[in-house]
Amino acid sequence: MADSTRRPSPDTQADQRIQEILRAADSWSREAPTALMPAIRAVCIRLAEMVADQRNYLAPLPEPQESERRTLLVMVADRLRSAPVTQGVDHHLKALEELELRSTGSWAIVASAQTEWITTAIRYLESCAAELAPGERPDPYWADDVVAGIIASVRALIGVDELHARTEARYSGPVKRITPDEE
Repeated sequence: MADSTRRPSPDTQADQRIQEILRAADSWSREAPTALMPAIRAVCIRLAEMVADQRNYLAPLPEPQESERRTLLVMVADRLRSAPVTQGVDHHLKALEELELRSTGSWAIVASAQTEWITTAIRYLESCAAELAPGERPDPYWADDVVAGIIASVRALIGVDELHARTEARYSGPVKRITPDEE
């Protein structure tokens, strides 16, 4: 008898995460002009890649969960760079790369790097919107909302949400770390 409680393989889970990330990109681009959909998808792909690359800086889980999480995040990050995912948005990804919106380890540990990438993503979307006719441009601050939404969605889909990350950082061990303002 097959075990019905078995989880899908990491390969299947990675495919599911990629599809969920692409659906999130489509969802976030729904209210924007159609011409901006590829730019929003590219920003979503790049930010998702960065979130997946945080795997090296998460507090370790007990085995075998840690190995499973690491494998899944490596697969997700790799697939986000694959041709089937990037097809049709290559020139947007290249433009983002030229703006130094690239995934590196510092994304996970240096707050200023995260802020710079978020700002770059917002500026990129705003520049794409500025190319549209005045009547077709989205509302002011739409790019801020889209980027914030993409980051929140991707973190939740990949399993690296803000609360989880803060909890891991604070309680990564048997003893609670006391911050200076708690003393």
